[in-house]
Amino acid sequence: MNLQQCLDYLNSGRTVKGGSEVHKYIHKLSQEAIRICMEINNTHHSTNEIRVLMSELIGKPIDETFVLFPPFTTDCGKNITFGKRVFINSGCRFQDQGGIVIGDDVLIGHNVVLATLNHTIEPKNRKDMIPKPIIIERNVWIGANATVLSGVTIGENSVVAAGAVVTKNVAKNTIVGGVPARIIKTIEENEENKNTVRERQ
Repeated sequence: MNLQQCLDYLNSGRTVKGGSEVHKYIHKLSQEAIRICMEINNTHHSTNEIRVLMSELIGKPIDETFVLFPPFTTDCGKNITFGKRVFINSGCRFQDQGGIVIGDDVLIGHNVVLATLNHTIEPKNRKDMIPKPIIIERNVWIGANATVLSGVTIGENSVVAAGAVVTKNVAKNTIVGGVPARIIKTIEENEENKNTVRERQ
């Protein structure tokens, strides 16, 4: 198995059986990701040096506008895509086997967790994993200590409040919060293209 074959399998959403060839390849990727994350986290780097290391981690170029404040960890790396002008604050943890797509102008706060894998419920198959992507659309702000679970899309311009656990899709121009996250407010753009907030009744 090679990297592309592994990613194709993961992105198909099929179950990863514990001990399978795909599972073993994921473990190999995790060891590389741990190595690169340790390099990012255990000494000071310039912003440009961090971009170079993150490009190595995800296996593709990163825009020069990307900013990351370490520490940062992920246990795969190769299934992440970043847009332009993305900012990731310190302490974030990504589990990207199922795929993480982060659009332009996204802000991610301290200690955010993006988790794209679930284990199966049946005890005898508990080691099996189900990958589903997380998609964060343009201009989203995710507050500190929030967790986004697998299969979730967060729509354009939306806000995830600090500490929220997002288990379902978030519509664009929406503020969600709580555990599990629920709609708190909607964000409207007036005729002058300035965002205004309307509290949900």
